[in-house]
Amino acid sequence: MKNTYKPSKIEKNIYLFWEKSEIFSPKNQNKKKTNYCILMPPPNITGELHIGHSYQYVLMDFLIRYNKMKGFNTLLQYGIDHAGIATQILIENKIKEKKIKYNRKNLISEILNWKSKIEKIIDNQIRRLGISVDWKRKRFTMDKEFSVSVKKVFIKLYKNRMVYKGRKIVNWDTKLQTAISDLEIYNKKIPIETWYIKYFLAQKNKYKNKNYLTVSTTRPETIFGDVALAVNPEDKRYQKFIGKKVLVPIINRKIPIISDKYAKIEKGTGCVKITPGHDINDYKIAKSHKLNIIGIFKKNGKTLKNLKVFNYLKKKIDKSTDYFIPKEFQELEKNLVRKKILRRLKENDLLEKITTELHSVPHSQKSQTIVEPIVTKQWYIKIKDLSKSAIKIVKKNQINIFPKQYKNMFFKWMENAKDWCISRQIYWGHKIPVWYDKFGNTYFGENEKEVRKKNKINKNSFLYRDRNVLDTWFSSAIWSFSSLGWPSNKSNFLNFHPTKVLITGFDIIFFWVARMIMLTYFILKDENISKVPFKNVYITGLVRDEDGKKMSKSQGNVLNPIDIIDGISLENLIQKKTNNLVFKKNKNKVILKTKKKFPFGIQEHGSDALRFFLISLSSENRDINIDINRILGYKNFCNKLWNASKFVLKHSQKDFKWKKKINFTCIFSIWIIRKLNKTIQKFKKYTKQYRFDLSSRCIYDFFWNKFCNWYLEISKTFLRFGEREEILNTKLILVYVLEKCLRILHPIIPFITEYVWQKIKYTFNCKKQSILEKVFPSERKKIQKYQEKYNFSNIIIKIIKKIRKIQKTSKNTNDSTFIIKIRESSIFEIIKKNKKVIHFMCKTNRIFFKKMKNTKNEEKEYKIAIF
Repeated sequence: MKNTYKPSKIEKNIYLFWEKSEIFSPKNQNKKKTNYCILMPPPNITGELHIGHSYQYVLMDFLIRYNKMKGFNTLLQYGIDHAGIATQILIENKIKEKKIKYNRKNLISEILNWKSKIEKIIDNQIRRLGISVDWKRKRFTMDKEFSVSVKKVFIKLYKNRMVYKGRKIVNWDTKLQTAISDLEIYNKKIPIETWYIKYFLAQKNKYKNKNYLTVSTTRPETIFGDVALAVNPEDKRYQKFIGKKVLVPIINRKIPIISDKYAKIEKGTGCVKITPGHDINDYKIAKSHKLNIIGIFKKNGKTLKNLKVFNYLKKKIDKSTDYFIPKEFQELEKNLVRKKILRRLKENDLLEKITTELHSVPHSQKSQTIVEPIVTKQWYIKIKDLSKSAIKIVKKNQINIFPKQYKNMFFKWMENAKDWCISRQIYWGHKIPVWYDKFGNTYFGENEKEVRKKNKINKNSFLYRDRNVLDTWFSSAIWSFSSLGWPSNKSNFLNFHPTKVLITGFDIIFFWVARMIMLTYFILKDENISKVPFKNVYITGLVRDEDGKKMSKSQGNVLNPIDIIDGISLENLIQKKTNNLVFKKNKNKVILKTKKKFPFGIQEHGSDALRFFLISLSSENRDINIDINRILGYKNFCNKLWNASKFVLKHSQKDFKWKKKINFTCIFSIWIIRKLNKTIQKFKKYTKQYRFDLSSRCIYDFFWNKFCNWYLEISKTFLRFGEREEILNTKLILVYVLEKCLRILHPIIPFITEYVWQKIKYTFNCKKQSILEKVFPSERKKIQKYQEKYNFSNIIIKIIKKIRKIQKTSKNTNDSTFIIKIRESSIFEIIKKNKKVIHFMCKTNRIFFKKMKNTKNEEKEYKIAIF
């Protein structure tokens, strides 16, 4: 071994050795009890992995390595996600920069080129992190086999009437012109004007001597879509007006005043306008009160020429002259419409006042534009029955969720789950396997040829395919069985289904975890196999920067794990952070913050140090703040392991006879192995509980504080002054404990432990090619019978600690003389026998031992006293 520990010199070669030897590949077998599989959440092809990905992947790798050493046939299933909307935006922006015209075919070609480049980068990151994936089984959510799975799942849902196409209100991105999920929305507080508009009563009634009601709204541009005013039934101010009608300003359409608790007495004027075509809450109210639904915006966000009107059953109705947009307000962007409406309201004295307040406004994460709820036709999955099945599965503990507090979050989401909108209006994704003829009849199948054959449709008859693609979360929801080869590779699927544990973040419990549970149950319910996708779910916290802010490219606070592993200069770090910025206006702010946090860039830490650091963070906290300065402490640990291993190897000569049995006459041999036993017990216990932070802490403490700081130092006394048998026994213990420590530490820090183990395995003629093939350590139970000797070792260690404490506080340390008085004969003999250890550990020979007599008058005196 070299004098200095340099991770860059060993890590790449070791991973190459693992990959070439196919150590990560599981054996083909059907013994369910011996199989252990984890599915890696597939990273998106939109960019490189960040520290949040690394955190979860390292935890998965920890479990895979640990269970492989426990004797399981392990598989860490890896793959890449196509990330529909996000990827299409990324590539469209790149194409626009080149000022090239494109169509669907060109766009997909560009995306596939990008995918091949970014995939290599992500794969390299996975390798550098030491993640033990079986590369031969790597999947892509749009590979041919996966496409077959997607079609079969959709068709089965369709046949069972679990999928339907319907007209509903959805979150709409007017820039991308597609429906988006709740997960793709973030709320941003911005100053918004509140308008107080007069709605005149249609009858001869008065309100506070006025013939109008005042409505406060932040969206006056939707005025042409009003279908009612709502007041709270308990609001005494408006009770007499319930059932009466008012006139919509500007167009004078009559709409009713309805009673609904949605209107809050204390909020605004207590009277709200109901615009169900462009507000999700208003949409629910319209359905419950059987009101019409009016659409006033196009998909690009501009106003229509002719309003779209539906009844509460979402069926188009014939429009009367009441449903119109005045010509001057047609085909305009909403902000321009707002200005024109304001002018007209002022002219007609219909505006009471305008106030400005901060409001939380939903924005699209992908385009950064304000989300516009719009009623459109989309494909949906019925969720009600599926959610009941999922709740039942978790309640029966067929799936366990850790930490337990997330169980209630799961139930809450599932109990309130709505039908899932699975269609998107983009190019990149799985096309919906549905075809239509010129009469609007619907057909489904895996391809057009099958559709024509099954339905006896002439090849010359007109058919066209549905233009929508499936939501990315649809293919993600079948990841648990499709990634394992269902339906084409049944043997591999049956070997590893259900998987043992899913590790993911709390923010996608509903969007991913719940949907996998629901679809797995439904698709596999007719097969004679387990209906659950995984046995356990371990929910991690959300990785944030050291200031507690969510990591994002727009903030410039994302960290690439490779930059921590290999190190990076300040100049290159700034360039990388600013190149990835979504908002270029933040550039100067990011540069200043980067210079402040990393004035000298980031030094090389190595993968093992990063892994140890990440595993140490895996507590039950919801938020995980990353302070990379703490990683240095774990690099120091690796350095400690390196130096301790060098020491042990130095004393393990060629003539070292490992087959010789360990002699337990030495009390410190008993002490260190008892401590090792306790560490093994704790490590197994904490790992079973998914408390990886405690697992890593207990082995850290044992190796550094017990083995290195105590036993290794004590061993120097025996190696220097001991008899031949004593020296040999000490060497045996050193090798024995170090080798066990390497095996315990391997799931945490695989590179350095593999490297050292390859050096040390020759001392006991081990034929295994990798430490991963060794069994995880078990306790040496026979050592428990040496309780008295263990107690003696603890007494001596306490004596050494006491003397060291006195030495530390004493001004004349070198001149101090210590007298140790001992009353009990057995203790006196042991201490006297190990006086060289005490002298050596305290770095002084001025320690004397005195035997005290047992007298009646000395009953209250300590057994041992140090003066």
